[in-house]
Amino acid sequence: MDEKPRFSEQELWEKYLDLTRDLLKFIDQEEIDTFLELVDQRQQLMEMLQTLPSHEFARSPEGVTLRKQIQPMDMQIMHKARSWLNKSRRNNVTVKSYDMTGFVAAGNMFNREY
Repeated sequence: MDEKPRFSEQELWEKYLDLTRDLLKFIDQEEIDTFLELVDQRQQLMEMLQTLPSHEFARSPEGVTLRKQIQPMDMQIMHKARSWLNKSRRNNVTVKSYDMTGFVAAGNMFNREY
């Protein structure tokens, strides 16, 4: 039994564009939990698009224009996500450099009375 897709290809692409805009907004605000949830939602949309029997809208002039709007935003998202990840890694390294748990034993050696 053939089930009609819940959304048309055009509607899915428009939702994909909206999610891409939201991804930019949340990565700019460094709301990473929300950003990651939206990444999952956008991945689900892409999977829905890939299961469609035809990709007529994607090949149409309107679809090509929409996809061209998405491409630069995708590049910005990737750049900003990498920057955030690098910044987060640097912060973790800085925090770990102040961790004194390795020096506790050495500190006890200086506290002994001879």
